[in-house]
Amino acid sequence: MTKFGAQTYTSQELVYQATLEALEDADSRMEDIDAIVVSAVDTESNGERQRGFGSIMSGIFKRKVPIVTSSAVCGGGGAALWTANKLDYDNVLVVGVERLLTEGLIFPAQNALVAQQYMLKYGATTDDFALVAYKNHQNAFLNPKARFYGKKVTLKQIKKSPVVASPLRLFDCSLSVNGAAAAIITKKETDISIIGSSLFVDRLSTFESEDMTSWQATVLAAGEAYRQAGVAPDDIDVAEIHDAFTPVELISYEDLGFCKKGEGKNLIRKGATSLNGKLPVNTSGGLKAKGHPISATGLAQIYELAKQMRRQAGERQVSNANIALAQNIGGAGSTVAVHILKKAG
Repeated sequence: MTKFGAQTYTSQELVYQATLEALEDADSRMEDIDAIVVSAVDTESNGERQRGFGSIMSGIFKRKVPIVTSSAVCGGGGAALWTANKLDYDNVLVVGVERLLTEGLIFPAQNALVAQQYMLKYGATTDDFALVAYKNHQNAFLNPKARFYGKKVTLKQIKKSPVVASPLRLFDCSLSVNGAAAAIITKKETDISIIGSSLFVDRLSTFESEDMTSWQATVLAAGEAYRQAGVAPDDIDVAEIHDAFTPVELISYEDLGFCKKGEGKNLIRKGATSLNGKLPVNTSGGLKAKGHPISATGLAQIYELAKQMRRQAGERQVSNANIALAQNIGGAGSTVAVHILKKAG
C-alpha cells in the first residue's frame, strides 16, 4: 500500500506505487498478471475526470488483459478482493485507489442515528466510542503507512473534540485520505490462503432496516465466510474491521460473532481488542487513524493482516496471528465483504 495522507499524487501514480510493492512481495512481474480487478469511486468530481478506470489501468501497465471494475463505495476494496477470488486465472491483481481530499465524501449524520439507537438499546456511552478511537490511534502511532503515524492523540483530546453530528465527535469519524492498496491472488503455493470469502448486499438506507443496531449484511457475510473456512469466531487471532465511525466497530464486534449483541462495549472497556488483548482489532489503526481512502480500504486491511501473519508488523506485531479476518463495509451496512485468511504451517 502507499502511505495514506494528503499527498498530491494522481490516482495513476498511487496505483503504480501500490502495485509495485505487491508484485515485489509476490515475487512476480506485471507480465505474470492474467487479470486485474480495480475499485475506485467515480473520479468525475475530484478533478481527474476518469470514469473508465479499467482502461486507465491498461495504459498504466501496458497490459491487455481482462480488467474488471468493482464499485461498492466504502466496501469497494473488499468487493474487489471477493470478485478476484472468484476468477479462474493463475494470477490476479486487485487494486483499490482513491483521491478524496477534494471530495469530502463523509456521511456522519446517518451513522449518528445508528449510534443514538445503539446507545439507547444497549447502554453504550460516548466514552466507549472514545475508547475505540483511542485504541486505534495508539495502533496508528506505530504504523509508518498510517495518516496518524507518530502523532500522539490523548483520550482527553478525543473526548473534547468538536461535535460533528451528535453523539459523534470529530474523533469518532474516519479520516478521508488519498491512497492505494494492492494484492495478488495466485494459484501458486503461498504462505497465506483465503479460506473464506463472502459478500452480501442489504438495503442502502438505515431507515429501511428493522434494527439499526445490527447490520444483517455483516451477519450473513460472516456466517458464510466462517462456513467456508471451517472456523468459528473464537478461532480468529486478529481482525481488521471497518470502523468508518467508532460505533460501527462496536456493532461489528457483535455482528461478526466476537461477542453477544450489546456486549461490544465490554470488549473495548476490558481492552480485549487492544494489541495485547485476546483478539487484537485494527492493529493498523483502522479507518479511524490509518485513514479511509474509500476503494483502497478493503485491500489495505488485507495488507495489514498479511504483515501480521508474516510477523512483519514491527512494534504493532501481535502474537500467534495465524487466522485473520477482514470486514469491509460499503455505505451504512449496505455492502459487506468478509474474508478469512490462514497462514500455512
